[in-house]
Amino acid sequence: MKPTLKPGLKHSFSYTVPENKTVPYTFPESPIIAQMPKVFATGFMIVLMEWTCTQLLAGHLEAGEGSLGAHVDVSHLAATPPGMTVKVDVEVIEVQGRKIVFKVSAHDGMDLIGEGRHERVTVSWDRFNAKVAEKAKAAAEPVN
Repeated sequence: MKPTLKPGLKHSFSYTVPENKTVPYTFPESPIIAQMPKVFATGFMIVLMEWTCTQLLAGHLEAGEGSLGAHVDVSHLAATPPGMTVKVDVEVIEVQGRKIVFKVSAHDGMDLIGEGRHERVTVSWDRFNAKVAEKAKAAAEPVN
């Protein structure tokens, strides 16, 4: 991580919600979920917030580094139908070693639809991918 990553940095990103980012598309194999209203799904809203945080981080990471979501504390406050544009605003509020804490919010032009905090940790992709490969290999080995 570069020393340019400091509290106070801000970034915004706008995204027009397509139908396939609504609740029924999260788990269409569930009859209950498939019948829910076609509004922007909470999970997709959170990932949009994460995406915006990663955009902010991109210029402050070293080659081979990335970040992973480690904690989410976000309220989903209002429904957003497909076709509306959601603007996400993020701000770095704390940098503690590899941990970065963000204040996050999302607005659909009519309502504040979500707000809260999100934490990410920086990782070396090479080390992370090696650990995941080891875990996958161990899971595939037969148990005696």
